This record gives sequence, C-alpha cells and structure tokens, in this order.
Amino acid sequence: MPAQLLLVDDEPGLREAVKDYLQESGFTVQVASNAHDGWELVQQNTPDLVISDIMMPQVDGYQFLKQLREDPRFKTLPVVFLTAKGMTTDRIQGYQAGVDAYLPKPFDPDELVAIVENILERRAAATQATDESGETPDIAALANQIAQIKALLTQKNALVQTPSPIKIDLTPREQSVLNLVTEGLMNKEIARRLQTSVRNVEKYVSRLFSKTGTNSRTELVRFALEHGLAK
Repeated sequence: MPAQLLLVDDEPGLREAVKDYLQESGFTVQVASNAHDGWELVQQNTPDLVISDIMMPQVDGYQFLKQLREDPRFKTLPVVFLTAKGMTTDRIQGYQAGVDAYLPKPFDPDELVAIVENILERRAAATQATDESGETPDIAALANQIAQIKALLTQKNALVQTPSPIKIDLTPREQSVLNLVTEGLMNKEIARRLQTSVRNVEKYVSRLFSKTGTNSRTELVRFALEHGLAK
C-alpha cells in the first residue's frame, strides 16, 4: 500500500504541482489549503507523513506543528516543513519545535521525494527494530510491560537476597542504562536522566538484550535482578 501524505500549503499553484509530483512518485496525497483544514484531515485519516508550509494565514506551520506534537496520537507523526523561510534561525526554530526535515523554497521536487522516502524508511526500520526488541509502540502493550516491571521491582528484595552470580561484561554506560531500566524507566526518561538521545538509549537496550539473551524489557529486568546485575 502506498504511503499516504498530507500536504498543507496556501499557495494553490504550488500545492497542486507538488501533489501531482508526489503522486507520480507513488504516494497517495491529501491536500489542505490551511492548517485548520489540515488538522481536520489528520484526525479523520492519519497520514504517514505531513508536509506543511510555515507562512500561512491564521495558523502558521509552527502552531500547526505544536498542535500535532501536543496530541499523543500525533506526537511522533513525521513532519516536513516546506517554506520560503530559509534563514538558519528559522530552521533552528523548526527543529526545536519537532520538525523532522526542513526544505526551503525554491526546491527540487526530487529532493522532497528523497527526504520523504528517507524519513518513512527510517521510521519503518525503527518500528521493526522496536518490535523485535520487545518495546512495542502500542500504548496498551507498553503500559502492560511497565506494570510487569513494577511488579518485578516489588519482588526485588527477595530476588537479590540469593542472586545466581553471572559474569557479563557491561560498559559503564550499559550498566547505567540497565540500572535505570530496572527502576522502571522507559527510553525517553532514561535519555533525559543520562543526557543523551533516545536513539542511543535504544542501542544500549538492544546490546543488553543481546548480552543477556533476553527479548523484552520485562525479561531483562527479571534477568538482572535474579543474577544481581542491577546496582
């Protein structure tokens, strides 16, 4: 199934031209002439990626992005800014607001297609890796996993009284991540605590899965507690 995109731009000529080019490139494209209509479309049929202009009447691109990021349903929805504003300070503001890519006008449509394909491919790969690591993006499953970890933590004293010693070489950062995982923290919280990126935390958690032979955070916590690895 082709990826579905939402294009939000108040310039009719550009909007239709970009829509046609994206469709010729194999995407399904919805269009909106302003952020209000774009917001309605996102809620009706969530796209795989949003392409939005910044300079729009009433609600600009930054406000639209803020609205998306504040809604849990769209917090991770990829957004590309397509705009005539190309100053470095404007790009920084866009990235700080949570935009995934920033393409100043005029632009080569092939570059836009390449950006969109790259973001969608990386997102698909990250989703697959997340599923394989046992940290599912499904909120219900995630909540269940956290509950299981907390249940294990209530048994921590009993588990660590007679741990089965095991030697596993962990780097200092891997040990830090493991300690925080056993406290019931998720990747975003760990990244904030260690002042690193969520992606780096994901890499460390994957390494811990590999070194301990576990497949989920719950298994990892149980393994760490049973073998006295958590400090």
